[in-house]
Amino acid sequence: MTETQILRKPDWLKVKLPNTAKFKRVKQVLAAYNLRSVCQEARCPNMTECFHSGTATFLILGDICTRNCRYCNIQTGIPRGLDGEEPERLVEAVRELGLQYIVITSVTRDDLPDGGAGIFARCVNLLHCENPDCKVEVLIPDFQGNRDALELIIEAQPDVINHNMEVVRPLFKKIRPQGDYDISLEVLRRIHDYEGKVISKSGFMIGLGEKWEDILELINDLADVHCERLTIGQYLQPTHNHWAVHKYYHPDEFAELKHVACQVGFTSVESGPLVRSSYHAAVME
Repeated sequence: MTETQILRKPDWLKVKLPNTAKFKRVKQVLAAYNLRSVCQEARCPNMTECFHSGTATFLILGDICTRNCRYCNIQTGIPRGLDGEEPERLVEAVRELGLQYIVITSVTRDDLPDGGAGIFARCVNLLHCENPDCKVEVLIPDFQGNRDALELIIEAQPDVINHNMEVVRPLFKKIRPQGDYDISLEVLRRIHDYEGKVISKSGFMIGLGEKWEDILELINDLADVHCERLTIGQYLQPTHNHWAVHKYYHPDEFAELKHVACQVGFTSVESGPLVRSSYHAAVME
């Protein structure tokens, strides 16, 4: 199949975007505190479910990414400095919304010496102090393999540290040209090897042209670095300028991959066409 062919989206992927009172409330609070949500910007179909369960995913460190991954719709370019008050506003928004579980993620900031790790750590530390009943998951970039940057976050002791592989090894350089498959695996290995108890998590998409054996290899690679939690979802092409969808996997195939992942040792797995990194994050126990 060529990258220009367009596949018809199957019925199980046709969902309505949310428009409930809870959803509107979250949007209002985010706007009031000048914060961004990946849920909103990615038009995630699971927003209502997550918001009603007291979960939200915040996007920090701006809205311009220094990398240009071929699956991602976030703007790429030269970021505009740092917002030093963002962690405090995030904490206030979490308190006002009464969230029980939050996920903090970011654009990739290769322009910063620590990749933004210090801001991640500050958010986690403030949340532990001001909202101790709220669990915190961070979804981090690879920090270009910077050990000190990763340790800043690990030492802040979030409940879960997630670093997504996103795609299988054979497609990695084509789709994530500024990333490195082995560096990403090493990030997850270091999270597991840390002396304190921090849960490691990763996720990836399928439908980008990978082979079934490529998927199994990625699952085994993640198991080998003792990754504990895993999400597997269907890739959806954001625009015609992005990498094309090569296959829509059937829900039964996702169920089979969940079985495989559980068999090799993952403690919790979410696998399905609409699964995203933060899907059921609060209940992946």
